[in-house]
Amino acid sequence: MAHSARRDSPELPDFSLLKRLARDQLIYLLEQQHEVDKLYKVEYKPVISTSDQLCFLIRPRIQTVKWICDVVNADKAAGKFRRYKLIFTPQKFYACEAVLEEQGIFGDVTTDEWAFYLLPLDDDIISLELPEFFRDNFLAGDQRWVRTAGSTLHLLHSIYGPFSKIYGIGRCSKMAYESWREQVEEGETKARQAEIGNVFLIDRDVDFVTPLCSQVVYEGLVDDIFRIKCGCVEFGPDVTSSDKRLILVDTESASKRRGMDIKQMKTFVSEELKGLKQEHRLLSLHIGASESIMKKKTKQDFQELLKTEHSLLEGFEIRECISFIEEHINRQVSMIESLRLLCLLSITENGLLPKDYRSLKAQYLQSYGVDHLLTFANLRQLGLLVEQQPGETLTVMESKVGKLVNDKTAGKLTDAFSSLAKKSNFRALSKKLNLVPKSDEEYDLRVPRDMAYIFSGAYIPLSCKLIEQVLERDGWTGLEEVTRLLNGHEFAVTGSTKSDTNDAQRIVLVMFLGGCTFSEISALRFLGRERGYKFIVVTTAITNSSRLIEALLDNHV
Repeated sequence: MAHSARRDSPELPDFSLLKRLARDQLIYLLEQQHEVDKLYKVEYKPVISTSDQLCFLIRPRIQTVKWICDVVNADKAAGKFRRYKLIFTPQKFYACEAVLEEQGIFGDVTTDEWAFYLLPLDDDIISLELPEFFRDNFLAGDQRWVRTAGSTLHLLHSIYGPFSKIYGIGRCSKMAYESWREQVEEGETKARQAEIGNVFLIDRDVDFVTPLCSQVVYEGLVDDIFRIKCGCVEFGPDVTSSDKRLILVDTESASKRRGMDIKQMKTFVSEELKGLKQEHRLLSLHIGASESIMKKKTKQDFQELLKTEHSLLEGFEIRECISFIEEHINRQVSMIESLRLLCLLSITENGLLPKDYRSLKAQYLQSYGVDHLLTFANLRQLGLLVEQQPGETLTVMESKVGKLVNDKTAGKLTDAFSSLAKKSNFRALSKKLNLVPKSDEEYDLRVPRDMAYIFSGAYIPLSCKLIEQVLERDGWTGLEEVTRLLNGHEFAVTGSTKSDTNDAQRIVLVMFLGGCTFSEISALRFLGRERGYKFIVVTTAITNSSRLIEALLDNHV
């Protein structure tokens, strides 16, 4: 039986100030560029303009800087002389300036920074809009974005802090925390009443299972099918019932829609919004989107897909699951979906048996092309799709983990064991944290009893369960075995100033480094309602299974 939602939840801070600060700084930077006549989207093709000055507002990406170099050098070759200004957001990197120097235009351009770190997407969701963070940090080992994450924390701390307690897990989280602490120590700390009491930092690679699962909450389904970008979603003719495409800014009635499944959403938009004249178009769009989703997600194929995922999470009927994945690959249903299922199989089983790994890999390459060999190397590097070593069955691995945890002289994991631990210890973690609820009785989604409702009662997100447990225990005490299974890097720090308001202590800022799913956001909202917390999700980007896999393809740009 679910607990009724608590009515004493605190109010969320007002994040509109973040938008105003970013807007004012951008206006200041642009006012230095007189007579701006046109705005152009960066499209990596020649710039056609008669203006004697060009201003580029860009992310600090090497590809973009090289394109600007080509534009400047083309102007030089044609005898055009203009002024060029590059505004990097949220910050500029030395690597970008090095490219300008290599291409011989460093003296022809001026550079500046627009410190636009945070984009509020909803009352409780803020994004850095840095999808490249995941691949750069976790695959390429490029830590340049760590300072950006630290600066983000510093900005939030300076406006809504001071923070009372900071928890975290993951190597990147620890570095981001240390970067933030350095910036705090370098600046001045002003006394103010805190609006955010607690902070939890978590690396995406702490929990790969959750983003690999099919989403079934409404916002997650919309993101999976239509792709939500910067809080906007583009609907095609199948939704708009016309030959036009329409971009919807998804900010209305969000609090009422949270956690709804497809049928509930259709009922909501049919009943709740009828009286709102200004939202008639929104009504028809959401009904169209719901119907489009229903067509795709109520087919037999999708039901079989969910059944396979649930079996993998529970550890049942693995041979049947492998047969389903083989059929999926051989029918060439979807290159990305096939890889997702392979990764979910591998990570829930702590790696594949050598014969299964070789067979599935060969079938995949035969169906989708041998040029995906590098993709397999990328997935292996992150521990997403690996082959079990001889003798390293799941039972043997769990036994070794248990021995290490109970051996007080072990101190910390050895490098050799760390590499094995990276392959995932999902089954052991699932048992310790009860991530897969017992399926003795049917799960009533109308009366959710825990965070598993976001996956139809099949699975509680590991990331959200960790947050729940740490908040309950006020730290990692009692979770030593769990942190060993996750390869450590956990921390809990008490701030220099304790918040004097109870409301601030119940506001928890959760920062996902490497991306967060709408499923996790829904789970945290549910946890907040149950426990009297309000969670603010700060993420480097919104992610899902497709985005995660696409970021690791060998041809990713």
